[in-house]
Amino acid sequence: MSALRAVSLYSGAGGLDLGMEAAGFQVGSAVESDADCVETLRANRDWPVFPEYIQEVPSESLLEAAGLAPEEPDLLFGGPPCQPFSKCGYWATGDSARLDDPRADTVEAFLRVLRDTRPRAFLMENVTGMAYSGKDEGLQLIRRALEDINRQFGTAYDVEVLILNAADFGVPQTRERVFLIGSRDGRTFGELKPTHRALPGLEKQRALPLDEGLPYWRTAWDALGDLETDEDDPELQPRGKWGDLLPAVPEGQNYLYHTERGEGLPLFGWRRRFWNFLLKIAKDRPSWTLTAQPGPATGPFHWNSRRLSMRELCRLQTFPDDFVVRGDINGVQKQLGNAVPSALAEKLGLEIRARFFGDETARDRPPSLVPAARSDCPPAEPVAPVPDKYLHLVDSDTAHPGTGQGRRAAAE
Repeated sequence: MSALRAVSLYSGAGGLDLGMEAAGFQVGSAVESDADCVETLRANRDWPVFPEYIQEVPSESLLEAAGLAPEEPDLLFGGPPCQPFSKCGYWATGDSARLDDPRADTVEAFLRVLRDTRPRAFLMENVTGMAYSGKDEGLQLIRRALEDINRQFGTAYDVEVLILNAADFGVPQTRERVFLIGSRDGRTFGELKPTHRALPGLEKQRALPLDEGLPYWRTAWDALGDLETDEDDPELQPRGKWGDLLPAVPEGQNYLYHTERGEGLPLFGWRRRFWNFLLKIAKDRPSWTLTAQPGPATGPFHWNSRRLSMRELCRLQTFPDDFVVRGDINGVQKQLGNAVPSALAEKLGLEIRARFFGDETARDRPPSLVPAARSDCPPAEPVAPVPDKYLHLVDSDTAHPGTGQGRRAAAE
């Protein structure tokens, strides 16, 4: 399968890039402003990386570094930072236009490079909030920009929206993102059908039933079962006020286990905390979504009641095993928590080759980054008793009273 040429924006630690590489795309140039991510990219690949904000990098420089002229790139891809379009932004801004947020100019910068380079296809990754009905200012901005490009250059760009759960494509992590995709000649991409189905008992996590002939979701054990990790590594030990409570939380659960509606002791009020407070992964199902900036008690944590190592985070994000993420454990977590799972990007890249570029052989290629299923999953870890120092919390809190009635609202 011949290599196609690509330009990468907002490359981060390279999650999208590694998947596109596995699908047969050659990254000709990349832009990333985060110093840790730049160090990671340069330590692993020889791609020309511009260590700057995209607003400071001329499109001509990207093309020159890649040895390309306008209209020669096969693919432009990237994931602009998405805070204005996240769920938090959705709820925080009400009906106001989130494009007024200065952080939204990252989308406009992507569109500027698209206009100047005019690739055969583009792929933009973002959070699902960008596609919310009635809250789709970013999507409308993209459509208007594409119409302007088409008028100016005679192209036929349009955009399609794909909302995908990474677990449906063999990633051992439930992680939902939106992908905006289009081609220069107006070819449509269509639906991307899942390659894996929900595990028994987890079907409710799917909006629609899946083909019963598909293999099951990959699990955390599939990804991590053969890794040897130093359990006593100081960097991996839980920190802060709640670290000693983790062993008293079962695999796959969170603080809700220790509420009046859970099976443990009522230490917390029902829904008084964020979902990922004391959240742990379970061996026999996909990991919960990895986060970029967890606090001391913010999971997901390992089933052995510790933080996840760099290699474990890479495995859950389906990065290749020879890829090393630079930085301390917090920097590693930030880089990988922000990344696109590479196996999902590989699937998208193969389908782009098949649907936009007529490469039918791409459809026949088995995925290279999806972990193999394992049959030796051990039972769940035993749940420890609640340490004495937390027992004073029993019955000290009440359930959340409902939307708009929490403690913060009451204080205003």
